[in-house]
Amino acid sequence: MTPAPALSAGTAAQEFRAVRALFDTFLAQDPGYSAQLAVYRHGTKVLDLCGGPGLAQGDITGTYSCSKGAAAFVIALLVQDGLLDLDATVASYSPEFAAHGKDRLTVRQALSHQAGLPGIPGGFALEDFTTPEAASALAAAAPLWRPGRTFGYHALTIGILMEELCRRVAGAPLQELYEERLRRPFGIDFFLGLPPEEEPRYREVLYTEDPAAAWLDPLSYAGLNSNAPASGIMELPNHRLIRAGGMSAAGGVGSAEGLARLYAAATTGVQGGPGFLTPRTIGAMAEEQVWGLDRSSGQDNAFAVVFMKPQPGRDFGSHLAFGHEGANAALGFADPCYGIGFGYVPRRSEEGRTNGQAQRLSAAVRQACAAS
Repeated sequence: MTPAPALSAGTAAQEFRAVRALFDTFLAQDPGYSAQLAVYRHGTKVLDLCGGPGLAQGDITGTYSCSKGAAAFVIALLVQDGLLDLDATVASYSPEFAAHGKDRLTVRQALSHQAGLPGIPGGFALEDFTTPEAASALAAAAPLWRPGRTFGYHALTIGILMEELCRRVAGAPLQELYEERLRRPFGIDFFLGLPPEEEPRYREVLYTEDPAAAWLDPLSYAGLNSNAPASGIMELPNHRLIRAGGMSAAGGVGSAEGLARLYAAATTGVQGGPGFLTPRTIGAMAEEQVWGLDRSSGQDNAFAVVFMKPQPGRDFGSHLAFGHEGANAALGFADPCYGIGFGYVPRRSEEGRTNGQAQRLSAAVRQACAAS
């Protein structure tokens, strides 16, 4: 006998009942489907769903590059505080980055994947990613293209850049700033550095290795970008070392509710308070910097400062939306056109992010907003 599908538990405001129905359809169609979905609108939680095997409400799991969005909010606070100038050179904060013709590389360029530093030969040891030593190695590297001339996704090294800028201008680790200024004050269930007491809540990400990628040339663009020959990207959050260190490129751990609340707290505010970012800061961080063929992936991409922007291949929001997806198809974003903070976290890595479950659920959420 085929077991009945695990329909979603949680809450959904009446006007979002079509979104819940779509989520339940995913559960019914695939017995292995397991995910969380949460949405805030104008600061109020209107959706908080969870369904499928192995992932309950209150559980947390890896979100890969959704971590970049969380880290980007720390960068945004430094910009808002006047400590970091997007149009200053990286070398003005970290003189070592002037090596090999990188003296004119701006913070804006570096944080929109234009630095030409997607990786270094030999890669980084997992324990080194969040250290000043990793930043020194990156600063000493020659860029793979002239900085600012094109762009290519810096899957892991953009985290090293963000963390070094935080150390230089604020005198503290990015993870510490995130904890003190964002996670704790706003009650956000998303961690850049998972403390031991939260470990029992963690559920390992389930994924299938791609046989075609069994060997990856460590000196190719793809190899440098994925840190080959070190541990593969998909295994990253399943390492306690990575979860504890909270590497800002891919080590974030949390729930869909945590992602949605983070983006809502930044833009519309939560708990009756204002957003922690001003409209001017949001405009500066969410303004599209690059769009087109990504030199690292060979696919179309669009980036603001750190954040992803919607584009035909990743049509997750309106023209004002900004956020970040993860390698497992997790997604967090804010959409000022609709006043929403959105979070989607699957337990099992999903294929087809172009028109996958997160994008379909986002479209249903926005349709519900437009109709209400």
